[in-house]
Amino acid sequence: MNPAVQFSAELLLKAQGVRVVFFDVDGVLTDGGLLFTEHGETIKRFNTLDGHGLKLLQKAGITPAVITGRDSKPLRLRLEALGITHARFGTEDKRPAAEDILKTLGLDWSEAAAMGDDWPDLAMMQPARFACAPINAHVEVRASAHYVTLARGGDGAVREFCDLLLVASGRYAALLRDSVP
Repeated sequence: MNPAVQFSAELLLKAQGVRVVFFDVDGVLTDGGLLFTEHGETIKRFNTLDGHGLKLLQKAGITPAVITGRDSKPLRLRLEALGITHARFGTEDKRPAAEDILKTLGLDWSEAAAMGDDWPDLAMMQPARFACAPINAHVEVRASAHYVTLARGGDGAVREFCDLLLVASGRYAALLRDSVP
């Protein structure tokens, strides 16, 4: 099976060598909407395409990490189900959180990518080797990104970014072949 996804050579070269990817949650892994029950509990909607993309990154040896200004039980359950162990919750100061994860992994910013949708995410996007934003991100964040997805946050944007990184790593075609019996 031949891959149908295509990205420019310039993007793929820029994304080569990424070994860790930092993701924001609200507006990236979700559509950014906040739903609350009558008891004040948060309800979140996650896209299964995005989840599979995060699993594929792990298979390719690229570590997904989450840094978010909020915390919720649904988010923690989703990350646990996806096997994502590097996460920082309830932090608006995202750069130190990212640097802590980099230190834990023995990596530096030249091996990192980041995806965010609003101003607090710029702190982890600007020093990263490769930055991405969903198409519905704030204009300043889109302007700072190397790549802006065609998909909206919470609706396949993370998967689109994962696919780009997998192609850049040279693992996409093999993972696709392995998925077809």
